Amino acid sequence: MANEDLISVDYEIFGRVQGVFFRKYTQAEGKKLGLVGWVQNTGAGTVQGQLQGPRCKVKEMQVWLKSTGSPKSHITKAEFKNEKTVNSLEYSTFNIVK
Repeated sequence: MANEDLISVDYEIFGRVQGVFFRKYTQAEGKKLGLVGWVQNTGAGTVQGQLQGPRCKVKEMQVWLKSTGSPKSHITKAEFKNEKTVNSLEYSTFNIVK
C-alpha cells in the first residue's frame, strides 16, 4: 500500500440523507476505512464533503456512499468531482462539519 496513490475527491449525496444519521455513519465508515476528510449537511437538503486517502479505500467509500449510507437513508444520486492525486493528506481525521 506504500506506493499506492493518495487521492482526494469531493462528493455530494442526494435523497433522504438528512435527519437519518447519514453524517454519523459516513464519519464512522470513513474512519473504518482509514480515510480522512469531512461531511456536512447543505441548505439544499443534500450531504456533501471530501474524502482523502489511498485510491482503493476512497473507491470503496464511494461505493458505500452511492449504495449503502445510513440504515434509514434513501440515496437517489451520488456525485463525485474534483478527483485529484495528492502528495499528503490535508486532514488528520474524518470530521462532521456543522
